[in-house]
Amino acid sequence: MTRAAIIIPTRLKSNRLPNKPLLKINGKPLIQHVYEHAISVHPKQDVYIASGNKEIIEVAESFGAFCILTDASLPSGTDRIAAALKEIDPTGSKYDTIVNFQGDGINVDPKLNLDLINLMEKTKADIVTVGKKITRAEEINNPSFVKIAMGLKEGEDTGRALYFSRSGIPYHREVNGVDAAYWHIGIYVYNAASLKKFVLFPEGILERTEKLEQLRALENGMSIYVKIVDSVKLLETAPADINTPEELIAAQRYFKE
Repeated sequence: MTRAAIIIPTRLKSNRLPNKPLLKINGKPLIQHVYEHAISVHPKQDVYIASGNKEIIEVAESFGAFCILTDASLPSGTDRIAAALKEIDPTGSKYDTIVNFQGDGINVDPKLNLDLINLMEKTKADIVTVGKKITRAEEINNPSFVKIAMGLKEGEDTGRALYFSRSGIPYHREVNGVDAAYWHIGIYVYNAASLKKFVLFPEGILERTEKLEQLRALENGMSIYVKIVDSVKLLETAPADINTPEELIAAQRYFKE
């Protein structure tokens, strides 16, 4: 049976929204909302908050979270998760699957984690993640929407990713470009051993070009499987995560104490 740890990486530095994890949304800091969503579907003892900032750790411990203080200079959330894993499972005998649940994902449905854990167990992939079907042609060439190249037959909702790009892929010669286009949503579940390998790989050429960390895994022969979903949200009308002051205000309309 899969043994999964849910690690929530978070940090204070944010160019658009300083001190984001500690900003109050109807009486609770953002990170507490995210944590409480996670423990609503996962055993509390398997949910951890990882941060390089003591301020976040102190607040998180005050509401009962298990916390790991990591090196503040780590370059990415993936590196932070890998560092936290060394602390909580130094022998590698406790967990074989690691969920990266983003620290600003206040409106991300944590039940998605269960689907991804099941997909990891079924496929034995190195990494599993989430995608949505693109329904608007203008999103295909929008670099903010990362696209996935994957061949899915009719009726399938999971498959192996062949490539990720900010460009519109795959190219459509005879259809309008929407029929087989998928948008990548950055929710990840890792095989624990694969995560440890991943953070040791140097930055890849394609990763550097597209600024997409997942391409490092593909460049090094790792497998990434994708589950296509209709929605990742708890509430469809609220923002999935918080990146701007406007999204913070919108979230305050929906999430209560």
